[in-house]
Amino acid sequence: MSTAPTTPATALPTPVWRQFHALTKPRVIQLIVFCALIGMVLAVPGVPSWQQVQLAAIASFGIWLVAGAAAAFNCVVEQQIDAKMRRTAWRPTAKGELSNVQTLSFSAVLCALGSAILYFLVNPLTMWLTFATFVGYAVIYTVILKPLTPQNIVIGGASGAMPPVLGWAAMTGVVSPEALILFLIIFLWTPPHFWALALYRVEDYRKSGLPMLPVTHGSDFTRLQILLYTFVLFAACLMPFVMRMSGWFYLAVAVVLSIGFSGYAFALWRDYSDALARKTFRFSLIHLSLLFAALLIDHYLP
Repeated sequence: MSTAPTTPATALPTPVWRQFHALTKPRVIQLIVFCALIGMVLAVPGVPSWQQVQLAAIASFGIWLVAGAAAAFNCVVEQQIDAKMRRTAWRPTAKGELSNVQTLSFSAVLCALGSAILYFLVNPLTMWLTFATFVGYAVIYTVILKPLTPQNIVIGGASGAMPPVLGWAAMTGVVSPEALILFLIIFLWTPPHFWALALYRVEDYRKSGLPMLPVTHGSDFTRLQILLYTFVLFAACLMPFVMRMSGWFYLAVAVVLSIGFSGYAFALWRDYSDALARKTFRFSLIHLSLLFAALLIDHYLP
């Protein structure tokens, strides 16, 4: 009994809207907006009014748009690099699903719309700080620093540390010392978080030609830097309590999380494995998320 020849099933093309959505790096944007929202909440004493809730929602949307624009611009600049790395080869720009003109136009629209919302519906300071963050990430970090120096993530981390400052400015119209403490925590958290990823993705970065620290200085040096940064980060995480931004609940959570991060870093320094580097990277995400969640909860405790 004969059977008709079968043809291999062809994968359905990704819908265009999903391709554009992927350009915004949704997981990264969620963390950015979350950190900005924490800055907004901490800037308002007590329970916010309905008007303040509306302002926070508008500011979050504006920040989301500009952050998405920066992510899309980054995809254009790094499309050749992304195509060489397993972690990023799926991006629409790397696969050639979206052209540079389409991606840049999308980025420009998001940036213009987000900036207009922040300028007219929030305040000019928040708009200019957010736009400066866009330039810092999309141009200074992506175009200049990333291919130039292994300290790219340290210097460029300033852009990634801005969300709480943006949130604080959105609600108060100023940048206070408390906002700068939140900035410092994320700034010091970024290198050990990213270098843990770079350790188990080192071959990808070597093929890409980017001078990431594990490529230029080796695994041992990178692991030592991760450990030292977690110690400094530990001290920074205590500052909200020392400066009376938070109370004992936050302090307890911060100490437990910081001991955990330092413990992972110490184990990674003593005996490296890709599996442990992955666990360290994942825990770093848990560390920052729960740390800021603790700040939020503590803010409303009596």
